[in-house]
Amino acid sequence: MVDIIHRIGIRAPVGDVFQAISSVAGIAGWWTREMSASAGPEVAMSARFTDQDGRELGKICFDLVMSETEHSVRWRFTEGPEEWIGTEATFELSRQDGYTILLFGHRNWRETVEFTAHCSMKWAVFLLSLRALAETGKGSPSPQDTKIDNWN
Repeated sequence: MVDIIHRIGIRAPVGDVFQAISSVAGIAGWWTREMSASAGPEVAMSARFTDQDGRELGKICFDLVMSETEHSVRWRFTEGPEEWIGTEATFELSRQDGYTILLFGHRNWRETVEFTAHCSMKWAVFLLSLRALAETGKGSPSPQDTKIDNWN
């Protein structure tokens, strides 16, 4: 199994970062504007990605798995790119030296492929958007995110 891992320091309280990774409004502020959710035993989230003209580039669905504390969140991917099905995004939060440290992982890829490299770079872009949202109140979610290649 292959994991994508990133670490970022955010000058905001843990609770603010937790809200940004665990709620529809929070995720829409840094990942993609088009978010929806349905309640159940676990929260089923749906994320739609479009280009600047509103044409759909892709849709990703995941179950939001909360921990007992505001220091850990998991997203279990159920629909989307074939390589993502069965993988998980993990968000581990801690407080260190005035920062909320976010240790992010997109875990359990079956193998390393070119798409893994693309996704690693895009996750870095979106984590910077998350930091901007938590620190300034304004992120850069899709479709206003930084474009990195011909796949987005």
